[in-house]
Amino acid sequence: MESRNRFFFAGAALVGGVLALSGPARAWEPTHPIEIVVPAGTGGGADQMARVMQGIISKHGLSKQSIVVINKSGGAGGEGFLDVKNSKGDDHKLIITLSNLFTTPLATGIPFSWKDLTPVAMMALDEFILWVNADKPYKTAKDYIDAIKAAPDNTFKMGGTGSKQEDQIITIAIEKVIGKKLTYIPYKGGGEVAVQLVGGHVDSTVNNPIEAVAHWRAGKLRPLCVFDSKRLDYHDKITGNMSWNDIPTCKESGLDIEYLMLRGYFMPPGVSKDAVAYYVDLFKKVRETPEWKKLMNDGAYNQSFMTGEAYVKWLESAEKLHEDLMRSAGFLAKK
Repeated sequence: MESRNRFFFAGAALVGGVLALSGPARAWEPTHPIEIVVPAGTGGGADQMARVMQGIISKHGLSKQSIVVINKSGGAGGEGFLDVKNSKGDDHKLIITLSNLFTTPLATGIPFSWKDLTPVAMMALDEFILWVNADKPYKTAKDYIDAIKAAPDNTFKMGGTGSKQEDQIITIAIEKVIGKKLTYIPYKGGGEVAVQLVGGHVDSTVNNPIEAVAHWRAGKLRPLCVFDSKRLDYHDKITGNMSWNDIPTCKESGLDIEYLMLRGYFMPPGVSKDAVAYYVDLFKKVRETPEWKKLMNDGAYNQSFMTGEAYVKWLESAEKLHEDLMRSAGFLAKK
């Protein structure tokens, strides 16, 4: 962490005395429906990605078994994480994660670590954007920052998903950069957060692109800046005159803050290597479909894909980053 307000936020066998030659080993396949746990509320980025993947797999016949998506958001996602941790050896269960994979155990002290699970694949990294209601006068992030600076502390309300998670981490970073306090209001999921901003119940959000894009298209919300080191490389127009690429970085607007979030899959501990390989192959097939490519474009995702050792190394680095961020924000659970 730098001191100047910069925040950064992967054969053969003998049978009955007769030599029997076996054919190639049969690859593992699921024998009953596959469950995807979402450790967050409905309508958020993780929920949307899981349900799009569910539809893709069904439409293209990529699995002989159906996919069931179940939201288990209690305890900042702890309910979902503990469920999968305690499902040792269940080759038919997956969990799609966001950065609460790291923040929830750090904030709550629940007996869970990502190391309790079996990493499968990173599907993408998700961006964060500073959004305001389109009826408000703020055309740029600087306009909004100047308004916050000119008002007493806690005048402006920031809506976000959960407490002591990604949205609030970014909110704390904004406060440190501009020297003003915001009132943070937690909601159950990114879909609800966007609705609250449309309704004028909060002044801003730092929702992921996919969580707010429909409201942007409808002219209800306005993106001010993206919390990345560079502009988003998506040039199709979302509204009449703007694409994702037209949104400046927050750094360009005086908020030197960067943060991206994991969209990745894990399985319970003790699952078979063949099952992991099956899902890696399944996800690769999903990534080749037009529906997946549309999701990536609509949600302006960073299309990083990782498996195996590269994914594990990324996770180790991300865990350390989030511990530093949580400590800086004062969000670590007391021991």
